[in-house]
Amino acid sequence: MVERGGSYMNESTAVELTLQSDEPRNISLFGYELIREFVLPEILGKDTPEILYWAGKRLARKHPLNTLEDIIEFFTKASWGQLQLTKERKDQIEFELVSPLIVSRVKTKAEHYFQIEAGFLAEQIQLQKQVITETFEHPVKKANKVHFTVKWDHKDSI
Repeated sequence: MVERGGSYMNESTAVELTLQSDEPRNISLFGYELIREFVLPEILGKDTPEILYWAGKRLARKHPLNTLEDIIEFFTKASWGQLQLTKERKDQIEFELVSPLIVSRVKTKAEHYFQIEAGFLAEQIQLQKQVITETFEHPVKKANKVHFTVKWDHKDSI
């Protein structure tokens, strides 16, 4: 074990990752997409979208955010893309997500594979508004972006 800045890590560990770090990192888009688009579906099978949605919700519970601005910043830090609030009503919020990753994913997949992001948005808004929420994704192939609609009923409080 080697001591680095007060924490210990294996000598074989290449990188010590923390979500709190603002240090910029380069990631391979190819490697990221291989895992997300081929390895995970191979492991999870036909239930991939549902499992990824719930994984996004669980991720949000582990990293609760206080504001919409915090959610937008999280998307950027997670390399999910640039999230923008497009419309807010009394019972729903609409977002638009743009990213270089979306271009290939929207054009090559009939399935909807933005479920991690959708689940994450659903849970974050649920935590902030204290009502049961659900997020629907709407890939826009011609524009290479994804719209998310987060809906709730004020009667379904948590």
